[in-house]
Amino acid sequence: MEDKSALIGMSGGVDSSVAAFLLCQAGYRCIGATMRLYDGSAPDAEGSCCSLDDVEDARSVARRLGIPHYVFNFKEDFRKQVIDRFVSCYERGETPNPCIDCNRCLKFDRLLRRALELGCDYVASGHYARIRFDAASGRYLLCRAADSAKDQTYFLACLDQYQLSRIRFPLGALTKEEVRTIARENGFINARKRDSQDICFVPDGDYAAFLARYTGKSYPEGDFLDLSGNKVGRHRGAVRYTLGQRKGLGIALGEPVYVCGKDMAANTVTLGPNEALFSRGLRANSWNWYPFPALAEPVSVTVKIRHSQSEQAATVYPEAEGFARVEFQTPQRAVTPGQAVVLYQGELVIGGGTITEAIP
Repeated sequence: MEDKSALIGMSGGVDSSVAAFLLCQAGYRCIGATMRLYDGSAPDAEGSCCSLDDVEDARSVARRLGIPHYVFNFKEDFRKQVIDRFVSCYERGETPNPCIDCNRCLKFDRLLRRALELGCDYVASGHYARIRFDAASGRYLLCRAADSAKDQTYFLACLDQYQLSRIRFPLGALTKEEVRTIARENGFINARKRDSQDICFVPDGDYAAFLARYTGKSYPEGDFLDLSGNKVGRHRGAVRYTLGQRKGLGIALGEPVYVCGKDMAANTVTLGPNEALFSRGLRANSWNWYPFPALAEPVSVTVKIRHSQSEQAATVYPEAEGFARVEFQTPQRAVTPGQAVVLYQGELVIGGGTITEAIP
């Protein structure tokens, strides 16, 4: 058997624990690693990740598997690469996706580099996705997980060819229930532990309060505008509002209204009817392509502009300077700059990028 070794990112949850078990069973020499990313009381809240209890759960599973377990302090990297990006994105009027930045910069960059320093061949995690090598093109392909309800390729479409060559996703062919069964059968302490749902540094979901605490800034009130630019009320700070939002606006105009746009320089928030939120397409940059190194011609795809969205038929067109344009067959609601757009053909991820603008 080929001598293979892997550093497994163990969050303390059931998925990464079973991933470690499966790699041990497959003959890998394994090391468990938990990343300390953030200090404060918030991460210890139920349902978040990165808490001290999570470290202890990961250590317990590693002990049961008979593998070494380390805790790595990556808090400074997390602050610079994830939190600071999160803050600057909101302050630009965009909506960030910090879980994607964490995957790109921490789990599959910083942790991968640590794995290589320790002499490991691979870094592994409990993500639900699959990697396939295409010998004809010489490229690594990112593919959906077998469990479509748990598929996490939307959050992983930022990974490049080198990273994919050094990653193992042992859960790609399993369902969540199969994973929990394995954990129960092996007596893992976290077999019934619920999944993390929140951003670890904002577990209560109050992004504006976090921004104020973190930056020390007060985000001033400003004007609500209608689609014609008329003032219709006052808002509590433009960073508090996201595209498509209806609840919590604190304004009554006699009919339902939604956030349709923000001007951060002018500190205004534009409101309008739901139909004003639909776009026929988008532009995006920072693309990561899988079947080919760059998009050379139009390609028919299905597209997701948020993780929870069902896929929509579209065509992607190459543009200058690394941009690409996605045109939907059916107009889509609340295309949001800062969010990821991910393109598929069947089980294959064609590419992923960052939305820069909606095309009305």
